[in-house]
Amino acid sequence: MKLFDQYLKEVEKELGSKKTQVKTAEVGTLVEIKDGVAIAMGLDNSFYGELVEFTSGVQGFVIELMEDSVGIVVLGDYLTLEAGSRVTATGKILSLPVGEELLGHVVDPLSASLENLKLKTKKRYPIERIASGVVYRKSVTVPLQTGIKAIDALIPIGRGQRELIIGDRTTGKTTVAIDTIINQKGKDVICIYCAIGQKNAKVAQVIETLRSHGAMDYTIVVSSSASDSAALQYLSPYSATAIGEYFLDQGKDVLVVYDDLTKHAWAYRQISLILRRPAGREAYPGDVFYLHSRLLERACRITDEFGGGSLTALPIIETLDNDIAAYIPTNVISITDGQLFLETDLFNNGVRPAINVGNSVSRVGGSAQTKAMKSVSGRLKLDLAQYRSLAAFSQFESDLDAETKQFLNRGAKTTQVLKQNKHDVYSLAEEVAILWAAAKGHLDSLETDKIVEFESKFIDSLRTKGKDWMKRVNANKIMDEKDEKELEKLVKSTL
Repeated sequence: MKLFDQYLKEVEKELGSKKTQVKTAEVGTLVEIKDGVAIAMGLDNSFYGELVEFTSGVQGFVIELMEDSVGIVVLGDYLTLEAGSRVTATGKILSLPVGEELLGHVVDPLSASLENLKLKTKKRYPIERIASGVVYRKSVTVPLQTGIKAIDALIPIGRGQRELIIGDRTTGKTTVAIDTIINQKGKDVICIYCAIGQKNAKVAQVIETLRSHGAMDYTIVVSSSASDSAALQYLSPYSATAIGEYFLDQGKDVLVVYDDLTKHAWAYRQISLILRRPAGREAYPGDVFYLHSRLLERACRITDEFGGGSLTALPIIETLDNDIAAYIPTNVISITDGQLFLETDLFNNGVRPAINVGNSVSRVGGSAQTKAMKSVSGRLKLDLAQYRSLAAFSQFESDLDAETKQFLNRGAKTTQVLKQNKHDVYSLAEEVAILWAAAKGHLDSLETDKIVEFESKFIDSLRTKGKDWMKRVNANKIMDEKDEKELEKLVKSTL
């Protein structure tokens, strides 16, 4: 008996010395799989956005919480999944690697390199994040120079603004966004180009354009092509914003281009219809407005107290027959701080960028303009809008008074000045100089077809003889009387 007691004590001692670790995980069963969307039962404590893992090693995230099951979007090859297999909840929220290491690279919506490179990053950010509150934000007052005369003068964009680029196919929407990225060279702005449902050939062309202009050094391309699953297309704009928020938290200025949100809405509609959600207008689910509002609200300018960075959003929406009153266009117009409306007729008539001044607006306005630009663009938008309506009316009127003829003449010259070749961006001083020459009537005597030739010579003259003038205006961002007199001499010597 004593030996037995001693044996029990030794067993108890041995058991007490070993620390047992028990891992618990919630496990469910895959009951249905269709087009990249899975339905699983048994995950009663799952939450929205939770990362789950299937038996095959493929991951997914919870997008729908139903009474007795959950809807999961599969992040890999869904053809490897089988009904009846196990689904394990990880307890982690969907996140992706972020950091400076991504600069200059092309990645998918989960930050995996599409160039077969191993990118080592130190931090992870959640793909979905609640937008910064009013306390953390400040007014948009610093301009984001696009290098495009028509935009910087008429519809200015500020750092922290959300400006929609809207128009039909092949009206130059992507070109406007790419030129804006190219113009950020040397301006300490991190750029992110997010391609959603685009052809691989088009994305490759954009990357080559950015590379040839030296813009890839400060740019990250997040791509989910047309051949990718609806899940990746749905995630890509949120991923691009999460990467941008990493730099925003470092106090840096960030520009994110979403090309385009129409295809993003299509991907979400596809997922929602597979999940059998009730369909609303144009078969979109009821929360399609929230889909884009929670994305674009993350664009902001942060107060200096909390870092002082900014995240500017340039969403692109494709319309059909210039119908800006359709469901998705009206939704995004109501979320953003203005829109650039590119019109097919203007584009076909050679007005490029084809910006319709009447339908385009910036709700930040002059607050995001420098004093130098304000001094030359004060009445420009109103005068151009009046010119276009008067030009249409004057076609039916043969006898016009001298004042009207002069107004039409100057309007035609200004319209010609605002035309710009793609990827040919201007500095602030160059924009101010050419617009000042048009506004002051120095180009009134020139033939309309000679404007392009004059502009080319004038810009060359500015870059050589007016180098000091340009340096001063670009640095001070104002133009005084002395600067105007110096500019007038340069204009007259070029004419």
